[in-house]
Amino acid sequence: MQNIDNYDFKGKKAIVRVDFNVPLNDQLQITDDTRIRAAIPTLKKVLASGGALIIMSHLGRPKGPSDKYSLKHILPRVQQLLGVPVRFADDCQKADAEAAALKPGEALLLENLRFYAEEEGKPRLSDDATDEQKKAAKAVLKESQKNFVKKLASYADCYINDAFGTAHRAHASTALIASYFPDDKMFGYLMQNEINGIDKAIKNPVRPLTAILGGAKVSSKLGIIENLLDKVDNLIIGGGMLFTFVKAEGGNIGDSICEEDQIEEAKAILEKAKAKGIDLYIHRKVTVADAFSEDANSKVCDAFDIPDGWRGMDAAPESFETWKEIIDKSKTVLWNGPMGVFEMPKFAKGTNEMAKILAEVTEKGAYTLVGGGDSVSAIKHMGYADKVSYVSTGGGAMLEYLEGIDLPGIKAIRD
Repeated sequence: MQNIDNYDFKGKKAIVRVDFNVPLNDQLQITDDTRIRAAIPTLKKVLASGGALIIMSHLGRPKGPSDKYSLKHILPRVQQLLGVPVRFADDCQKADAEAAALKPGEALLLENLRFYAEEEGKPRLSDDATDEQKKAAKAVLKESQKNFVKKLASYADCYINDAFGTAHRAHASTALIASYFPDDKMFGYLMQNEINGIDKAIKNPVRPLTAILGGAKVSSKLGIIENLLDKVDNLIIGGGMLFTFVKAEGGNIGDSICEEDQIEEAKAILEKAKAKGIDLYIHRKVTVADAFSEDANSKVCDAFDIPDGWRGMDAAPESFETWKEIIDKSKTVLWNGPMGVFEMPKFAKGTNEMAKILAEVTEKGAYTLVGGGDSVSAIKHMGYADKVSYVSTGGGAMLEYLEGIDLPGIKAIRD
């Protein structure tokens, strides 16, 4: 496996998979360019080392070519951040001439990879397609995907994967293409930083290690919890999934969200944690409301004794003190998932307080890793993004990596 810092890019063309899947408004203008900025160090490294760039990405979930999902809309911002003119190939499969014409220090952006079904490897069929039709379409697509990947690979001398956000997908540009560059494939800076950041928290942590898991559903975090039970010293459960655990312990949760089919799993987790000597914390004080609404009446009550007609919406201030006490003693802290109904400001206090606690413990020398959409939003909203050790942009990729899954995009480079 090559290393981007040591690889000789001089006179070579590098095809780089980035994650430029940025949000656009109704005028097709970028509303958040974080993902583009995150890839710039890798792209600039290639240019500064005498190489030429072929940049590829997806945008959205198009069902075929579509102006709405064209990467031409982000081209001006890419040029601005990269500091050089960037040419545009309006078909990622017909860019031979553009790629061949590239000279050292020049860059080319390919059109949205997902305009082709071959990128994801999923046939695009009508809902009423028969099983036979699906099977036949899949076989045809598998063959055409080989040509799709071969074409992309033909443009370049080396391959860089810098799209951690798609590393959990075995797509053409994130996994299959790597085989065409057995001795010339590597991670970009963003990918390497993401891997190092998560590994530092769960593979080589300075102890005590505390994990904080929030979010609505236990079912979406089961794999992560199972994996973390072999690694953490403390596990704090928050968000909506708290109430499945409370009910598993015999509590009355009123109208709070609860996955009835996960109660036995929650019981098993509680028993495993106890057997392994892990302190699993379920906070007792919560803010409840009489409706799922910003305007609902609210009050603080015991999480194990919520009246009928009321539902848990957020952690209460009394619980913040418990979190702080646990986290203050930790040397490594991992946080994924909101601690309440974060999208309603009235019930975002727990999530915002967690962001504040992590910023404070980071200043005291702890290593803190934050990942997951709402957790990252909270950190940014509170102005603490640069006050924690690492903020992961991975989303689903980070969650699967935390589960211990061998991600296709990482495996393809390491193999």
